[in-house]
Order: sequence, then C-alpha cells, then structure tokens
Amino acid sequence: MPLLGPIMNDEACAPISLESESLPGAAALLAPALLLSACGGGGGGSEAGAGPLPPAADTKPSEAQAARFLAQAGFAASTAEIAQVQSQGYAGWLDAQFALPRGQGHVDWMLAKGYGAEVYKTGFAGVDATIWRKLIGAPDVLRQRMVLALSQIFVVSMNGLPVNWSGMAVAGYLDILETHAFGNYRALLEAVTLSPAMGIYLNMRGNRKEDPRTGRLPDENYAREVMQLFSIGLVQLNADGSPRMLNGRPQETYTQADISALARVFTGWDLDGANGTDPSFMNKPMVHTASRFSAGAKSVLGVTIPETADGPAALKMALDTLAAHPNVAPFLARQLIQRLVCSNPSAAYVQRVAAVFNDNGQGQRGDLKAVLRALLLDPEARSPSAAPGGGKLREPVLRLVQWARTVGLSSPGDLWALGDCSNPATRLGQSPLRSPSVFNFYRPGYVPPSAELGANGVTAPEFQLCNESTVAGYLNFMQTLIGGGIGDMKPDYTAELALADDARALVQRQALLLGGGGISAATLDAVVAAVSSIAGGSDAGRLNRVRASWLLLLACPEYQIQK
Repeated sequence: MPLLGPIMNDEACAPISLESESLPGAAALLAPALLLSACGGGGGGSEAGAGPLPPAADTKPSEAQAARFLAQAGFAASTAEIAQVQSQGYAGWLDAQFALPRGQGHVDWMLAKGYGAEVYKTGFAGVDATIWRKLIGAPDVLRQRMVLALSQIFVVSMNGLPVNWSGMAVAGYLDILETHAFGNYRALLEAVTLSPAMGIYLNMRGNRKEDPRTGRLPDENYAREVMQLFSIGLVQLNADGSPRMLNGRPQETYTQADISALARVFTGWDLDGANGTDPSFMNKPMVHTASRFSAGAKSVLGVTIPETADGPAALKMALDTLAAHPNVAPFLARQLIQRLVCSNPSAAYVQRVAAVFNDNGQGQRGDLKAVLRALLLDPEARSPSAAPGGGKLREPVLRLVQWARTVGLSSPGDLWALGDCSNPATRLGQSPLRSPSVFNFYRPGYVPPSAELGANGVTAPEFQLCNESTVAGYLNFMQTLIGGGIGDMKPDYTAELALADDARALVQRQALLLGGGGISAATLDAVVAAVSSIAGGSDAGRLNRVRASWLLLLACPEYQIQK
C-alpha cells in the first residue's frame, strides 16, 4: 500500500512509489503531521522567539533570512536567489524586481496559443495554463505575488462568468492586475471597475437607469461590493485598522442610501463591441451609453455629484471619493500584510504601512510600490513572530508554487497542464481565480472557532480552507507531483540527488529552501531518521529518499505555518 492513496483518476500523474513497508519512519512521522495540519497544530517554527533574527540594516542577511524573505516577497528560494538577496540586500532585491519587465501578457499568450478561435468562446480553455505559467515560471516573482494577492481582494471568479469569451475576460483581468500591481491604487480601482470581467461578474455591465413605469431600479451589486470589499469596508477604521467606536459599537462606513446613489452612478456601462467571433472586446474597458445613465444629482458618502455630471464624470467623482476615504489605507494595508506576511498583524504594523499608503514620502497617495516596500521591509516582517498566533498558514496554492519553483518545474511544450486544482479531495481545494464567491476563498477577518486561535481571537483566514479533506487531498496531490510531475512538467532533482546519500544534508537543504529556518531541529531529526530508513546507494534509492523528504517536509506543520 502506498503511504498515501494516489490520485486514481489523473492518468497524467504517476504516484510516488513509497511503500509503507520500506518507510516505517516516514509513515510514523506523517500521520501526526496530517493530524496537526488538519486541526491547526504545530504552531510554526520552534520555541517562541526561535528562528532567523532580522539582520541590522548594514548586515548581510543569512541564508535562512534570505530564504524567508523570498517566500514572502515571491514564492520560493533557490540557492542562486538566496545569494542575490545576500549580495543586494532586501531593498536592493526589491529594486531589481520592480525594474523587471512584465513579460508576455495573459491575453497575448492565449491568442498566440489559438484560444482566440471561435471554438473556444465558451469555457475557460487555456486560462489555468497561463495562470500557472506565470506563477511557476515568470521571473518577476514580486509582481506575480502581488497579482495573486490583488486577485484575492479584487475578486473575479471563473465560477461567475456565464458569457461567451469568458476565458479571454479572465486573461484580460489578470493583465490589468499585472499592469497596476506596482502602480497607483486609484488607477487600479478604475481599471477594475471598467474591466469586462468585473462588469460581468458583479453586474455593472448592462446596468441601466431606473424606470418608474416598470419599477426597475439600477443593480446595486457592484456599488455594494466596491465599498465593502475593494475600498472602505463595513466599519469606520482608525489609522491602525481598529474600528472606530461610538457608544460601544463600531460605526458603519456607508448606508443603504449610499449604495443606491452609487448604483445610479454605475449605470450606462457595457462591453465595447461585443461579438461572437472576435474576443478583443474582452481586453478593452467598458464604454458608456448616455441614454442608459441615471440622470440627476447623487450623494455618495457625503459628496454631491451634480446633475450636470454625465456618466464618465460621475464615475470619476465617485471613485475619487472612495479612493480618498481615510479607511482605504488601513483597510488595504491589513489585507496586503495578511496575503504576504502574517494573518494577524499588529495595529502598529498596519498603521506604519497605512501611513505610507497615505503619503509615499513625496506627497503621493496610493503608491502600491511604496506600500509593498514598506510592508516587506517592516521590522515585523523581517523578524519571525514569537507571539501566539503569529505568522500565517501557507495556503495550498502557495505551497504548490513554492515547491514547483524550488524543483525547477517547467513546461517545455509551454502547456502548463496543472489545470483546475479546486477539488479538495484530489487536489488543493483552491485554484487561482476560481474562488467560490466574491468573498474569496476565505474572509480576512476569519477567526477559527473551537480552537486555540479562536479562544485568543486570532484572525487566521487561510484556516477556512483547512479541513480533513483538504489536508489529505493536498498531500495526495503533492505525492503524485513529487513522483512524476504532470504532463510535460517534470521536477528536476539534480541538486537533491547529489546529496541523497547523506540524509541530513539532503533534508537540511530542502528545509532551508522551504522553511527559511523555521523548522525546528527536533523535526529535522525526525525527518532525517525517516529518510535514513530508506536504503540509499542506488539511483532508485536516492530518488526515493529525495521524494520522501520533499513529501514529509511539505506535510510538516512547522513548514505549513510560515513565521
């Protein structure tokens, strides 16, 4: 019997040959790891305060410090990338990443692969491939990490786009996020608002003015979500992200009247030149039709939009109002910290990053490049958390991408055939741009119930994805990928095979690249003992050692909780 049941319905993947009889140590280690992962145990790292300490400003980062930084600012660490961070310093590495060109966009790749042909106008053929292509293969890792984060805040999902050319709409939306990832928040907000994908997903496309004869009212879906999820949130915030209270209760940011007025602002917009044979309109901003616009004055968050304002002018005033709201800085700062660094950031950390959002040092508001720099260079980012509930659970997509980049997984045929990884029983229970709703895969304020995190009121959003099914499904899927990849995507174990006869050297290298110094000596000893129980000395034995070591470390709670 294999150590974990392989995926039986995925012929492209070959299961690892890990027989329990030959891996008694591995089996014994993996069982408690599964249990701890499922219930949120493991705590992440070793004793409180252990792990790589942040270097002084003029001190070269250690290998562990560099690897930890790379897991936050990108996805993974290689020996060469660790050396780059040590040579350039954190700030220098960020500068180099900001300067990298975007590379081939998603729409251009889809068109080059023939997905603009009419036969593909229904469904999402090619979309998952281009997403994995960038997440796993693109050199601009900081941009791709930011795109993934933004896609989970400004959510569009393939589960809610029932139109022709929906795949091209998603590709165009990803190109928008790439274009604005290092730009200005206000420009990003407008580009998202007028994108075909968002217009379809949240019903702004085709939104029409009220009709007293029929009782028709403008659709309020986008008006509600652009405030609740994309800009100001539900309650008024202090500069540190804490709620502003009045008589012991949080103060709401907007009213139903604001939603109704904003819905009227968002009338008259539709796709630019939609047709059944050419998908290019899905890569253009929506256009305005004046006859469908709700005329008259409107009041949004206390700002009057005069009746003289036409549709584009009204939209500009409304988005200016949202972007200037004092909530935006702490609201977005906290979520970006959660996506890159830690789930439960301190109020002081949020306030420092929010201050940079409000003023990048040159009087500019909403500079996302400056926000990223402040977020990643903050002392709380560079120092492993010793607080209860510190760090974050690495979501399944990040674990997969980290391993894939670490072992050089590529697609020589440019096929990137990982596909939809949403199935929780056989894959990850998560796949980019496939969230179940506009509220993402998890809520930013989620506190796990009936657990130590819940008892202490610790927000841990990713734990909404963590249950018995997803834990086992993730490990079964990773076992299959570790064993033989998928399609033409094959792992390169050259570096690991060279170390495989020395189990400790093998495990220490893998643990450094994955855990960045956060995996305790006791756990490493246990993994080394399990790997040592596999006979080496032959090509087959070395390969089995490498595969077992990767799987055990990927299952380890101290790895899955990123400190």
